[in-house]
Amino acid sequence: MLKHFHVPDEIAVHVMEPALRSTTEAIFMKCGVPKDQAQLGTDVLIYADLLGVDTHGVSNMLRAYVQGYNNKTINPSPVWKIVRETPTTAVIDGDRGLGLMITPKAMEICIEKARKYGTSVVVIRNSGHLGAAGYHAVMAAKQDMVGWCMTGGGNSLVPTFGAEPKLGTNPIAVAVPAGKQPMFIFDAAMTTIAGNKIGLARRNGKKLLPGWVAKDDGTPDMEGGSTPEFAAGSVRMQLPLGSTRELGSHKGYSMAAIVDILCGQLSFAPGFATLANNRRGHFVAAYDIAAFGEVDEFKANMDGMLEGFSKTKPAPGHDRVIYAGISEYETEIERRKNGIPLHPEVVDWFKGICAEFSIPWNLTKK
Repeated sequence: MLKHFHVPDEIAVHVMEPALRSTTEAIFMKCGVPKDQAQLGTDVLIYADLLGVDTHGVSNMLRAYVQGYNNKTINPSPVWKIVRETPTTAVIDGDRGLGLMITPKAMEICIEKARKYGTSVVVIRNSGHLGAAGYHAVMAAKQDMVGWCMTGGGNSLVPTFGAEPKLGTNPIAVAVPAGKQPMFIFDAAMTTIAGNKIGLARRNGKKLLPGWVAKDDGTPDMEGGSTPEFAAGSVRMQLPLGSTRELGSHKGYSMAAIVDILCGQLSFAPGFATLANNRRGHFVAAYDIAAFGEVDEFKANMDGMLEGFSKTKPAPGHDRVIYAGISEYETEIERRKNGIPLHPEVVDWFKGICAEFSIPWNLTKK
C-alpha cells in the first residue's frame, strides 16, 4: 500500500494481533453472530490487517458490519444454501449473510470440486461484503491450487467518457503457490485506487492524487489536490484503471464490467440487469495444479519466475523490483512482531463499541 495511506508513525497505536482478534470476535458475537462464524469473519479481517491491506481490515470495515447488523440489513446467522449445482459449479444463496463468512465456505466447496474434476467455479448471490478478496483466493493456493476471487456491485466507477458512476470498484484477486518464494497474490480494484483508500486518505488528512477521481462533470481530474470529502456521501466518482482513454481507462472499465458479469449476471443476483446501486455478487474459482502437471515442478517454475522479477535491475531511485504478494509477506512478518498500527480515531471507535457492548478493553496492552 502506498505510504500516502499509512497511519503516520508519530500517531499510530500498535496493537498486537491476538488482542485485536479476540476483541473483534467478541464484537461479532455481541451482534448475534455464532462463535464459529465470528471467528471466521475475524480471520478474514485480521488477514487484511496483518498483510497491510488496511482498506479491508478492522479500521474501515468492522464498524460498517456492526451498523449493518444493527439496522438489520445483514443477517447475523444466515442459513445459506446451494440453489443450483453441477459436478464443477455451484450457485449459493447467502440468505443476506455477510460474505466475509459465506465466501470461505464457497471456496471450500470449490476446492473440493476442483480436487475431483480439476477446476471449479462457485458464485454467490444475496450476500454482503466479503472483505479482502485475496483471503479467499489464498485458501485455494494453500491447497496447491490457483485461486481466484472477485466481487462486484455498487456504483462508484465512472465509465470512460461517462459523467456518472455505473460500476463498483470490482476487485480481482488471484493467488498462486510457489516453492521457496512467497506466493504470488494479486488483489486489486479495477479503479485506480480502492474505494476504501479514500476513507484512509480522509482519516489521515491527505489530498487525492492526479488520476484517481473524476470531476463532477466526469472529466478526469489529472491535476490532483482534491479533498476526499466527495466520497462521504452515496455518490463517488472514481476513475477506472488507466484514468483516461489515452492511458487505457477503457481497459479498467471493461475489466470492471467483466467482474459484474461473472459475479452478478452468472449468479443471477438481483439488480445487475439495471446496475442498481445495492446489487452485489461474488465469484470464486480454483484450478488444481495436479490436474495439469506435477505440483513440485510447477512450484519450482514459479520460484524461477518470481526470482526473475526480484532480480530485475531497478530503475533509478528504486532499490528493487517487487511482485504482487512480496510486500504483504514482509508486512505480515513485521506486524506480527511489532503490532498492527491503528489510527487513534479507530482506537477511539473500539473504545466506544467495547464500552457499549461491555467488552473488556485490552487493545493497547502488549
